[in-house]
Amino acid sequence: MNRLTLSRIDDELDSSEVAALRFLCCDVVKRKRLEGVVDAKGLFMRLEERGLLDNSSFLSQLLRTILRTDLLSVLETDSSCPEETDASPTLSAYRVMLYNIYEEMTQEDLERMKFLLMDKLGRRQMDICTTALDVFTEMEKIGLLSNTNVNELQTTLQTCSQQLASRVQHYKDGEIHSLTTSTCTFKCYINCEIHQVFVYVAGLPQQEQTSLPPHDSMDYLTEYYTLNHNPRGLCVVINNEKFPGPELQDRRGSQKDARALDEVFTRLGFKMMLLDNLSADEIRCQLNELGAMNFLNHDALVVCVLSHGEKGSVYGTDEKQVPLRELTQPFTSGRTGALPCPPRPREEEELKENLEEDAGSISGETVPSDADFLLGMATVQDCKSFRNTYTGSIYIQELCKQLEKSAESSEMDDILTVLTRVNREVSKGLYKNQKQMPEPKYTLTKKLVLRFV
Repeated sequence: MNRLTLSRIDDELDSSEVAALRFLCCDVVKRKRLEGVVDAKGLFMRLEERGLLDNSSFLSQLLRTILRTDLLSVLETDSSCPEETDASPTLSAYRVMLYNIYEEMTQEDLERMKFLLMDKLGRRQMDICTTALDVFTEMEKIGLLSNTNVNELQTTLQTCSQQLASRVQHYKDGEIHSLTTSTCTFKCYINCEIHQVFVYVAGLPQQEQTSLPPHDSMDYLTEYYTLNHNPRGLCVVINNEKFPGPELQDRRGSQKDARALDEVFTRLGFKMMLLDNLSADEIRCQLNELGAMNFLNHDALVVCVLSHGEKGSVYGTDEKQVPLRELTQPFTSGRTGALPCPPRPREEEELKENLEEDAGSISGETVPSDADFLLGMATVQDCKSFRNTYTGSIYIQELCKQLEKSAESSEMDDILTVLTRVNREVSKGLYKNQKQMPEPKYTLTKKLVLRFV
């Protein structure tokens, strides 16, 4: 972020506001790194070290929380670098709850709270606490207060003010149990971009091979996923670019990624479905509808989700999260409209004799419900992925480049080889003085080779 912009904001903030900002940042910057910070410039340097000022999102949240929305206009005049991150650091609900209590607390409430906690925190510590934020900090130091332990604070506040105590109860009801973790996968379908950008492919049940490559061999049937339908399958691109809410910025350049995916997967033989700017519920609805489709005439499904992301989830344009597991659940083998695996040749005659319309069981080789998925994450967990506002995201553009290169090559490079090359090329770069490391995860049971049709 522009240093002149940060200096202008620093000039507008008084010492109490800086103290409030420092407290709000305790969850994203180590407390020891915040010691000695006396002005906003010092705080901004600590935030820059953590990459939290790569765009204006986090600072905007801070300024809104301390009710200095008048300074947002200063941020809007900052000329942004073409490289942005789709990581979306947010203030914790716990830290914001404590700040709101501090804002609403009267001096009388403060003195009563200090008196009630004196036996546990000590008279000396209480004497040097001049604000509720100081008291909260001391409580955290000795383990009386944390994001999962607010009972002591609630009990104390009930004696001071029922209104303040109710803020703690609202936090307990709505936030303390809201953490979710999830993963995304490739199912010999393909899914591209999420969590700042992810790709997953889900492999559909294989039909009988009609033609083999030049090295005609029955081993091919067991070593490679069969791709012989026309079209190969469906490629769905969910492109969340516009975020009208207060917290998340528009993802400029995302249309470039959607266009690149459209071009490369069309050439790979997939029918395209492009969906722009979906809310969290709309994402769930679209994927559930896809999961209910009959895929017997498809070889693979590719789902590409381009959006802001958090650890374990992706954002809809309404700033609500969809856990990654919900993105893949509709496509597990027990959910899709196809058999887990085709019947073996020696069973065909028996099947012809026993098959009935709309009834009867069909024997086949079974597979685990989560088999045949591949997930290509733009970055390892807890790190960022970067997007150029003019040319698109680093990961998706490199992915499309390597898919095209592999599809035109005479070598039979499978998708894992392609993703390894993507890893290598993306990790070579330096983006806003930081590195990016993609991460594939998979439960594939065969090799997947994608060729242009």
